[in-house]
Amino acid sequence: MSLLEKQFKLAENHTTVKTEVLAGVTTFMTMAYIIFVNPNILSQTGMPVGPLMVATCVSAAFATLLMAFWANYPIALASGMGLNAFFAFSVVLNPEMGMTWQLALAAIFIEGIAFVLLTLTKLRETIVNTIPKSLKIGIASGIGLFIAFIGLQGAGIVVDNPATLVGLGSIKNNFAIVLALGGLILIGALEYFKVSGSLLIGIIAVTGAGILLGKVPMPESVISAPPSLAPIFLQLDFSGLGNPNFWIATFTFFFVDFFDTVGTLVGVCNRSGLLDEQGRLPRAREALMTDAVGTVAGALLGTSTVTSYVESASGIAQGGRTGLTSVVVGILFLVSIFFSPLVGIVPVYATAPALVMVGVYMMMGLRDLNFDDWTELLPAMLAFFMMPMAYSIAIGIEFGIASYVILKVVTGKAKDVSWVMTGLAVLFVLKECFA
Repeated sequence: MSLLEKQFKLAENHTTVKTEVLAGVTTFMTMAYIIFVNPNILSQTGMPVGPLMVATCVSAAFATLLMAFWANYPIALASGMGLNAFFAFSVVLNPEMGMTWQLALAAIFIEGIAFVLLTLTKLRETIVNTIPKSLKIGIASGIGLFIAFIGLQGAGIVVDNPATLVGLGSIKNNFAIVLALGGLILIGALEYFKVSGSLLIGIIAVTGAGILLGKVPMPESVISAPPSLAPIFLQLDFSGLGNPNFWIATFTFFFVDFFDTVGTLVGVCNRSGLLDEQGRLPRAREALMTDAVGTVAGALLGTSTVTSYVESASGIAQGGRTGLTSVVVGILFLVSIFFSPLVGIVPVYATAPALVMVGVYMMMGLRDLNFDDWTELLPAMLAFFMMPMAYSIAIGIEFGIASYVILKVVTGKAKDVSWVMTGLAVLFVLKECFA
């Protein structure tokens, strides 16, 4: 038995080394944007860009490799989008909060420690495994719709419209939209003919077309030495422990990270068939602990909350089933520290078609819903709708769980509801009413 087979159980999971490597490259390509987006957002707080890029890559590599070898899941982790924006704009740059980026890093560190303790008590694992099958389908499909929406935004196909909130971007003379739509058609055709690696081929093809059209500039160099982490490494400031705003920020980081992670793991694993016969996530404790430890490590390195990435679904859609996929992603993040100029040429509109296709894959689960039971159907669909509409996985979960419990109670099916679901529903209602 080979070392890889012994570690990752490839045969048991019906996969091969080639498939896992391809899946890992695909996942990395769809989330590599974080290498540049995260530093750009956090640097607005006064943090230096170069060290932020290194911290982003190192924290992502550490957490993703931990997921690979500890939990054996094809799930990648990195600094979370949304959470980094909250860090910069709602916490540090908000005069009412009065917090520095050093204080914000301390809040994230405390949040991560809290997650470690909760995971040790199995509370997070219990929550993951008590979410009913219908809600898991709704959450998975909602994440799919959310991913597709993000992809369409990235390509400029969906844009802001003051009158209708969203609208269609101008296609005329807009090469980004044209290339993105072309990439989407290409991926769809490759999927029809069952060509392996369709998502990765689409990303490379669109990037290549952009280069040929002169719209994607070639880097001045391929390899560059990474900057020092020293300006942000271990720069946590705990002097604000007596400030109520410090704990407000900590709780918000905690709440959003908790349910984003739960939603991502449940949604991605449900779509990929990684849940067991009872709809539970095997090795949930290991996966959740990885997320918690990753957050702690990220804060120490100098970056915002590290969390499981919904873009992992792109690699899973490509056939990734084990931690070997995550090993590839982790290695590529480490390599990116030295090859950042090359990684940076992949434009957002090149990864957008892959995200849309991943969204389509994940929404296929809706066909497994029971359309004859409104107490199961409506909560699942509320979770499905609210994620993209509120631009938050956590909000989608809130609406899904709260409506599930309320509907079951008012229709005389309270016995179908676990105490965990009831407690979560009460928490969510109180949060929205009084927060």
